[in-house]
Amino acid sequence: MEHLLATVTDEPLSVAEHEAAVSAAAAGAVVSFAGVVRDHDGGRSVTELEYVGHPTATALIAEIAAELAARPGVQAVAVSHRIGLLAIGDVALACAVSAAHRGEAFTACADLVDEVKARLPIWKRQVFTDGQEEWVACP
Repeated sequence: MEHLLATVTDEPLSVAEHEAAVSAAAAGAVVSFAGVVRDHDGGRSVTELEYVGHPTATALIAEIAAELAARPGVQAVAVSHRIGLLAIGDVALACAVSAAHRGEAFTACADLVDEVKARLPIWKRQVFTDGQEEWVACP
């Protein structure tokens, strides 16, 4: 089945909207994930994050979603990555996968997150409480 949602956006993300997007009568399971901005990294306190996406990021996230949606048993895939300035607690990555059975849904959702993290060309700038900042390499 074709994916229903795959975006890179500067708008706030809702995991509930991603779950609704993958709802299907043939789906016996919906698994979702929220990648949330935390207040620490590597033992240092973080105040905010900024994500900057390469112009190809939107096309690539759609390609990743389509790959996962093509798996046997998967009904639908929804995935979005946020760009721009994010605060602690904001959702940076939202995704949901529906499948005929829970095992397929759990595996596909975990693989979806891993593929996005590995392949999506988005840079992350972390700002620490001491005023220093760090850019995390693009995949």
